[in-house]
Amino acid sequence: MVSPDKLGHFGEFGGRFVPETLMAVLLELECEFKKAMKDPSFKKEFAAYLQNFAGRPTNLYHAERLSKQLKALKVYLKREDLLHTGAHKINNTLGQIILARRMGKTRIIAETGAGQHGVATATVSALFGLKCVIYMGAEDVVRQALNVVRMRLMGATVVPVTSGSKTLKDAMNEAIRDWVTNVNDTFYIIGSVAGPHPYPMMVREFQKIIGQEARRQFLKAEGDLPDYLLACVGGGSNAMGLFHAFFNDKAVKMIGVEAAGHGLNTHAHSAAIGKGTPGILHGSKSALLQDTDGQVQIAHSIAAGLDYPGVGPEHYYYKTIGRADYVSVDDKEAIAGVKLLSRSEGIIPALESAHAVAYLSKLAKRVKGRKTVIVCLSGRGDKDMGTIKEVM
Repeated sequence: MVSPDKLGHFGEFGGRFVPETLMAVLLELECEFKKAMKDPSFKKEFAAYLQNFAGRPTNLYHAERLSKQLKALKVYLKREDLLHTGAHKINNTLGQIILARRMGKTRIIAETGAGQHGVATATVSALFGLKCVIYMGAEDVVRQALNVVRMRLMGATVVPVTSGSKTLKDAMNEAIRDWVTNVNDTFYIIGSVAGPHPYPMMVREFQKIIGQEARRQFLKAEGDLPDYLLACVGGGSNAMGLFHAFFNDKAVKMIGVEAAGHGLNTHAHSAAIGKGTPGILHGSKSALLQDTDGQVQIAHSIAAGLDYPGVGPEHYYYKTIGRADYVSVDDKEAIAGVKLLSRSEGIIPALESAHAVAYLSKLAKRVKGRKTVIVCLSGRGDKDMGTIKEVM
């Protein structure tokens, strides 16, 4: 399996590019994380909460009507949308908050875009009785109003961020500023496989349960491995959670679906791998959307959780070594993906997940013969009803 080097690099990507104030904190976090992953009591507690609180294992569901409609594809959905809080984010927040408690931290902070990571962080903070502050772009506060209510109901303080594009990137900037000034009592729960080392590795380790379960479930159902894996990619935690367990299975093709927004020929998209260049964002080297002067560009997606100008470094590493392909789906196609799954299977996906669903139609047109595919259904669509209603 892929592991970063001692400095947190996947190939040339990743690493730790942070203010000196945070370097000691990150080194301590890495040390405590490695200790925890070797501690049977930590693993037992984490597994118990995943099962009894979050609701794992999640189903691997054969979407029969969707498969008949697509003809060339036999589609299975990894139902992360069935987890408590409605998305895969709870896997990671449970792991990190147990680690925070072991480290004696009493205050939790997080960033959120679609609000699902914010809800999951507020949830586990309430579960363990810790103070919680969530930074959220002012634009996302409006379009994800339901999740803001959920976070506040569970006792979290939601701070609207009005700088920059007022979305996920800016929320993460503010969370890092908070962390720099409150390192002694505060634990920062990053929601994706992004940020400085050890976060990309740590979040992947807490999310890899998705792929581990899916691999076992698919072998039981089909007696073989799938031909394709499909998942949406913003920062990329749900995709890496699915992909990781299949890394050594070379016959299994991995496809990450980025947000093309209004189109890749515009400046209103979030396709960091497809249209970005190497650079440093939020303490890590990876692909990002930037101009010729190195200034980070504003990203756009109808899905707030994909509205990020960068991507996790391990994903960019997968791209450079040819282990995974990365494609894109625009806003209109994502809405078509919502309709496709809703009307064929009675399952309303989150707008983020709908990007992966939408790509199924494109994949079906280019494969030869009948192929099997696992789609990571990373979240449910309740939170997006306002946006979907406006579009429809």
